[in-house]
Amino acid sequence: MTELQHAAQSLFQAAVDRADPARALRAELSQNPLPEVASGGRDVLLAVGKAAVPLMREALAQFPHASQALVVTNPENRVTLEGATVICGAHPVPDDSSAATGRAVMELVGSLGAQDRLIALISGGGSALMVAPAPGLTLADKAAVNDLLLASGLEINQMNLIRQQLSDLKGGGLLRHAAPAEVRAYILSDVIGDDLRAIASGPTVSPIGTRAQARELLQETGLWARLPDAVRHHLGSAEAAQTAPAEVTNTLIGSNRHSLQAVLEAASTDWEAQLVSDQLVGDVADAAETVVAAARQAPADRPVALIFGGETTVQLRGSGLGGRNQELALRVARLGAQQLEGNWLFLSGGTDGRDGPTEAAGGIVTGSTWQAIADAGQDPQALLDNNDSHAALAAANALLHTGGTGTNVADVQIFLRRP
Repeated sequence: MTELQHAAQSLFQAAVDRADPARALRAELSQNPLPEVASGGRDVLLAVGKAAVPLMREALAQFPHASQALVVTNPENRVTLEGATVICGAHPVPDDSSAATGRAVMELVGSLGAQDRLIALISGGGSALMVAPAPGLTLADKAAVNDLLLASGLEINQMNLIRQQLSDLKGGGLLRHAAPAEVRAYILSDVIGDDLRAIASGPTVSPIGTRAQARELLQETGLWARLPDAVRHHLGSAEAAQTAPAEVTNTLIGSNRHSLQAVLEAASTDWEAQLVSDQLVGDVADAAETVVAAARQAPADRPVALIFGGETTVQLRGSGLGGRNQELALRVARLGAQQLEGNWLFLSGGTDGRDGPTEAAGGIVTGSTWQAIADAGQDPQALLDNNDSHAALAAANALLHTGGTGTNVADVQIFLRRP
């Protein structure tokens, strides 16, 4: 491992450490402890998302007398947790296991009474890991829509606007099932801008929009005609009457912005560090241009660290395997080889440790990566055109592997250059 690689991975780890779910929950409850549950009532714990296990582990320590505890997470983060039941859904595309977790969650919260309190621990990934199709829809209908959305290039808030209208749990649905109990939700944000309605599609928050708005967006983007008939019928019908939700307090305990600040502080020791953007969103092709443009403008006569955060999107035009971080890294490798000089490196990684449907967290590339892919007998441009960033980076030994981190606060990008 080169000095630049070691430095970049250490800085990325600082971002992951700052997003440690247990630490974040412990700090919040220390500063703002909860009162005892009402006389005769129960504390019930529910953790949903990629960070569900460490959040629940801390919650069990904080609420040792909780009567029930349920964890819904992804298979990579599954562990045996004494005092809690741990079940898994699928991510990023929900399947029958996700539907089973949705039923388990509704059964748990549906048993709550007015004296009970639900402590909900929400983190990114919950949208796919826990699903409950709205009446009249099937899991296959939702899965078909999700596939369309993931390949559409829509931003996360736009996707969640649509997803919420197809669900019995998203967009505040969990609150309706939990009523009349009190709900205290602690939320780890994987959404840029920290809109609580979008994190895990907002099970404890009011919906982003209406059926009519979802329908209009789908029509504007040309996706409407490709929807299953049942979905078009559902979205075309009148808004459903909603029952009164439970009383809720939502608290944000961690986010991408916190992690970027941690990287900036760590980098400032050895580098001239700059937080360039905490809004690196939109198509990966545009994001790559943004990164390389910033690198070209940075001083060339001193060690420089440029820090970015966000969540880009990929328009699928091929049949390859990869994720937004891997494709962003590959695109920066191509542009950087053409436009940048000096000893530089670029890392793009998902803080959850998994980028798209792969085992990699992202990519870590240099000025020689693009040529290294060709030297390995591969055509880097053809692989990029086929959205096959995983194979391209693997050929150059440029994949970033961290394993499951137990947290998720979107993506972090780090550009380093020494004179």
